[in-house]
Amino acid sequence: MSKIVIALGGNALGNTPQEQLEKLEQVTKIIVKLIKSGNKIVLTHGNGPQVGQIALAMEYSANSDAKTPLMPFAECGSMSQGYIGYQLQQALQDEMERQKVKKDCVTVITQVLVDANDKAFQNPTKPIGAFYSLEDAKKLEKEKNYVFVNDAGRGYRRVVPSPKPIDIIEKRVIKKLVDEDVIVIGVGGGGIPVIKSDKKELLEGVDAVIDKDLSSALLAKLIDADMLLILTAIDKVYINYNTSNQIGLDELSIADAKKYINNNEFAKGSMLPKIEACINFVENSDKVAIITSLENAFDALNNNGGTRIIEGKKKND
Repeated sequence: MSKIVIALGGNALGNTPQEQLEKLEQVTKIIVKLIKSGNKIVLTHGNGPQVGQIALAMEYSANSDAKTPLMPFAECGSMSQGYIGYQLQQALQDEMERQKVKKDCVTVITQVLVDANDKAFQNPTKPIGAFYSLEDAKKLEKEKNYVFVNDAGRGYRRVVPSPKPIDIIEKRVIKKLVDEDVIVIGVGGGGIPVIKSDKKELLEGVDAVIDKDLSSALLAKLIDADMLLILTAIDKVYINYNTSNQIGLDELSIADAKKYINNNEFAKGSMLPKIEACINFVENSDKVAIITSLENAFDALNNNGGTRIIEGKKKND
């Protein structure tokens, strides 16, 4: 029996509640197949479109005649964890019922600790929320100390930092649940970013976005998972991607992964954080990380597809 952290890519979730439910029907068929093979599963997921919709709705309502309180971004993140977790949890429960699998499933609202002195806080890069005119953006920058950037000529959007995760606050309860063979959904959207705010080390939510693959790798380490499985839109990792001489990688050592990173083989907004997450999990261990598509997940776990990231050279060398 293997303990596996599975990070679901954004392509596994829809842009509306109904579309998401429809996509999750396909996701859960594959997840339950992995469960029936005897694996203990922790699911993580992105939340990009969902948290954006929530933040946008909250901004609109706060600025309308309704004058509702403006919701902090950390709270919007927690709402997205609950919304996605609810639908994913329900879809899994329904699919397990269909396949006669008797297991419990639970969503854990998860806080992820970041360093208040992380350099990312000095250089916000992640766009969130609504588009504004330059005039309105300048007004909000002055009133609320927000940072805005011109987003591809479509208007001005607020940007927030993307700090590195350093700890998972709920790691012990997640580990206990997994050890009891409960299917856990956690670290949604990379987790709710929190800092320790003063000498009393009390937790405080901050406006930021944490990369969900990096948080998934950290969680996998902290609960002593055997494997990290990152599911994305393509079947494996490629070098020279989208060119006439692209090459698919069946296996990738840490040394080669770092070499390819130095050669800028992996795009910053897509494959690079996935490779970095795998390195963080696998380095100096006998663990394995796999990057593949949802459709190939079961075969990849059985050494038949995807890209396996390992510490050294091929194990059968």
